[in-house]
Amino acid sequence: MLEAFPPAQRGKAMGFWGLGIVVAPMLGPVLGGWLTDNYSWRWVFYVNIPVGIASIIMTKMFIFDPPYIRRTTARVDTWGIGMLAVGIGSLQVILDKGQQEDWFSSNWITSLAILSAAMLVLFIIHELRTADPVLRLRVFKERTYATGVFLMTTLGFVLYGSLVLLPLFLQTVLGYPAIEAGIAMAPRGLGSFIAMPIVGFLTTKIDPRKLLGVGLIGGAITLFALGSLNLQVGYWDIFWPQFFQGLSMGLIFVPLTTTTMSLIAREEMGNATSLFNLMRNLGGSVGIATIATMLSRNAQTQYNILGAHVSAYDTRVGTLLAQIRGAFMARGMDFTTATRAAYAALSGMVSQQAVMVAFVQLFRILAVVFAVVIPLVFIMRRPKTAQPAVSAH
Repeated sequence: MLEAFPPAQRGKAMGFWGLGIVVAPMLGPVLGGWLTDNYSWRWVFYVNIPVGIASIIMTKMFIFDPPYIRRTTARVDTWGIGMLAVGIGSLQVILDKGQQEDWFSSNWITSLAILSAAMLVLFIIHELRTADPVLRLRVFKERTYATGVFLMTTLGFVLYGSLVLLPLFLQTVLGYPAIEAGIAMAPRGLGSFIAMPIVGFLTTKIDPRKLLGVGLIGGAITLFALGSLNLQVGYWDIFWPQFFQGLSMGLIFVPLTTTTMSLIAREEMGNATSLFNLMRNLGGSVGIATIATMLSRNAQTQYNILGAHVSAYDTRVGTLLAQIRGAFMARGMDFTTATRAAYAALSGMVSQQAVMVAFVQLFRILAVVFAVVIPLVFIMRRPKTAQPAVSAH
């Protein structure tokens, strides 16, 4: 896009691009929920087929490499591509299956971890020594770029982690159907939709690092707000934190990309943006795997902690059990069956509270991660001139 449009029109072009990418968080969860409720969760994947075909056709028709990156004599770094594919592929399998297989208690997960680490280390060594690397890692010598990539990795970790947490909370704890959970997720995209064009204008007037700092602070505050929820929350208690989180994401994406890429030569832009995107996706994968593991284990831990304070010899617990047992007996159960059902109901109440505490803790952990990286903004250099953000979402 930077090649296709002259400088005077780049802002407008990137504005339309920005509006496009924020529509997905608004429509995706709603469409996914509708498909899941009315058809099957598999259609969430099938719907990508026509979109993918259209993307391939449009790419062939309209996307061309600029002359300065066309290679005619350089050899293809097949070793680098192979080591990267094996290393990243193994890591993705570990992150996807780790919790299911109990992580390193599984021999094949441990083997994949060793393979992934070895391939990635060899890849880094190879890329630094070869004449025609598939990824030119020396671009990390630029501190602004290196810091920006780290921040984008952290953003991927927090963003994808929270995107996994909230639908799980809505459906498993509050009992929302899939489509209602999707609708409840839409305010995040609405906030980004409003913020994106405004931020695109402000980046030409204000130091993008300031906008980035405000976005990180806003993201941390909204995650702390989500970490204050309880079982009595209503729709608007979920709406406003998400809406302001969407505004914060709009303040992060464009300024972060603009600042990170400001000192990169255009000949290196493709290499730099590919690394930028790769680390964001890896951060997201690590975030999803970490959140899934911590949620499962924290919920069990909290159940044990809360359950230790629930005793049949406690007067309040005994009263509650008697009330629940009486309700079951009023429905026709005998005393023994009603007693068992009352104990099961009480266990369910403790379990629900334990899961609620686990969700709250994880939202707060993600907020702390955002807050901790805010000082890194000051390491980045201010862009010399206002530039539109490159495509990095």
